[in-house]
Parts: sequence; structure tokens; C-alpha cells
Amino acid sequence: MVIVEFVIVPLGEKSLSRYVAEVVKLLEGKGVKYQLTPMATIIEVPTVEDAFKIISEAHELMFKLGAERVSTTVRIDDRRDKQYHMEDKVKSVMEKVRGG
Repeated sequence: MVIVEFVIVPLGEKSLSRYVAEVVKLLEGKGVKYQLTPMATIIEVPTVEDAFKIISEAHELMFKLGAERVSTTVRIDDRRDKQYHMEDKVKSVMEKVRGG
């Protein structure tokens, strides 16, 4: 699995919640596993290509919603030596925090 964090910002907007809500609807409609955070959205998909396709759709969605300028930032974690998921990364850190 590939874990990808992305942030899409329609520039010039004071509130982004309506835009983020539409991205979440897009992800849910596609059955994409996601985690919404206060500053970004994280998705888990099989390939980098899948991630770019989804993020491209979300980026274009901003224009469909009326944005005139959009900035998108993407960060990719593509680990191929073993299978892992979003929860595994968090669990690994928390085990270390708790001395496990």
C-alpha cells in the first residue's frame, strides 16, 4: 500500500471546510480509505499512480466548485519491503511511546 498525504488549497478563500467536505465525498464515493486531519488528508491506495489520479480529480474539483487558483501539496510514503497500513505506522509509534 502507498500512504499519501495531500493538501489542496483554493487560494483566496478564508474557510476551506466546504471544499474539504467535497473532497471527502469524492474519496467516499470511490471507496478510498482516508484519514482526515486538521491540516491535511491522508489516503491509502495500492499504487502511486492511483494516488495521483485521485488527487488530480480532487484538484480539478476545486475549480468546479468555483476556485480560480489552487495550490496542491503531496507527500508520498511508498514502502515496498513489507505490507503496512496507516494504522500500523501510528501503532508502531505509540508502542514506543508506551515502552512496548
